[in-house]
Amino acid sequence: MTKILLLEFNEICPPLLERWMAAGRLANFARFHAGSQVFTTVADELDPVNLEPWIQWYSIHTGLPFREHRVFRLTDGPKSAHGDIWRHLQSHGRTVMNCSSMNARAITGERAFFLPDPWCATQPAHPPELQTYNEFVSRMVQEYSREHGVLSFRETASFVRFLATHGLSPATVLAILSQLADERIARSDVKWKRAALLDRLQLGVFQHYYRRLRPDFATFFINSTAHLQHTYWRHMDPEPFSIKPSTDERAAYGDAILFGYQAMDTLLREFERLVDDDTVTILCSALSQQPFLRREGDGGQHFYRLRDVAALLRRLAIAPQSVEPVMTHQYVLRFGSPAEVEAAVAALRAVRLADQEVFAAVPSERLSLYIGCQLYERVAADAAVTGLRYENAPVRFFDLFYAIDAIKSGCHHPDGVLWIRTGRHAVHRERVSILDIAPTICELIGVPGDINARGGGTSLVPAFSGGFAERLAS
Repeated sequence: MTKILLLEFNEICPPLLERWMAAGRLANFARFHAGSQVFTTVADELDPVNLEPWIQWYSIHTGLPFREHRVFRLTDGPKSAHGDIWRHLQSHGRTVMNCSSMNARAITGERAFFLPDPWCATQPAHPPELQTYNEFVSRMVQEYSREHGVLSFRETASFVRFLATHGLSPATVLAILSQLADERIARSDVKWKRAALLDRLQLGVFQHYYRRLRPDFATFFINSTAHLQHTYWRHMDPEPFSIKPSTDERAAYGDAILFGYQAMDTLLREFERLVDDDTVTILCSALSQQPFLRREGDGGQHFYRLRDVAALLRRLAIAPQSVEPVMTHQYVLRFGSPAEVEAAVAALRAVRLADQEVFAAVPSERLSLYIGCQLYERVAADAAVTGLRYENAPVRFFDLFYAIDAIKSGCHHPDGVLWIRTGRHAVHRERVSILDIAPTICELIGVPGDINARGGGTSLVPAFSGGFAERLAS
């Protein structure tokens, strides 16, 4: 019986890996690549509307195409009842770990581990002591664009106490102290490097539980480099963009994406030391990125986030049962009745900047409403909005919102990374579907591949070179 460790490095790009491996900048990626069956995957959906990581990862984990599972929104995955790879393997007696895999439903069990992704924070962590870590990280990720007031001293102290007994290493402590020192003395912005520290903290927690459980199947998801690509692609490669970064901006952020890949390269070495000889490690990205050029002629795509969502909802007389931050500038509101959803949509769409509706307000299933500022151009400093209830005069736009300090630079591309480390190297030129990943995992572990009745993929094991399929069968 083979064990599997699935490394989910969200949206890493085959061309960037090839470039930096060839230049000697990613030694651990290069070693992993040299011992792997190397595939390029194609996403389940090519329409840009559906080419989202929370859709594609859900397809990978269930083996279902989007046309079957219809999970369109982040946070909707946990509310759907499809079978997934973790439950399927549990049903066949295997022990499983899910460390932050995107848009996944909670799992439990005596020898199971579940840490929800930071945007699905309503899912309970398991074992329960993980909840301290879960709540802290979720708040930090969801409110990353805020400078102050995200967490209290007590919450931070509880988080540190948890880490001290759950995998915090001296090397990570040193890296944190070095980052804080750099932020005090550096002449340019270096706070963006904090994302790599979160990955290191998560690795420590994962290592702590992995060594305790020795699971048959484990997933480990990180998103930091995807964020850097969305934000800093134009600084890495200004040529395709009409809005060029300044010399100072290029000096500060030009190597940000390379920094992210090198941070992941360091993690790969740690995973190599962690796993046993009977474990096949798989590196997967689900999709990748490319330059985002669609709004370059209009000044680029900007994002604006609410300063106080609860205060705004009170001003609009909207009273949801819950408010959940999701990606960048968006929130999901949950209501108790269709009438409440309709009233909220009407109130939000009445808020205007000149002749433009300020909010996108999109109803979804399960009495949910996804909202966010739908203005993407640069907004004037003195701009004012109308349509707020109980207000006798226009209200300044920037009293309600603050600008996230970045112009969108990267967007999604359907190609993805799939490297299956078997000890033998082969590059398979024909693209394969992400729906092939779940059946491949099932065959490697030795269980039937029918996670859901209508899955669309097939196992890639027969395509492996070097006699691996024959060795597996024997």
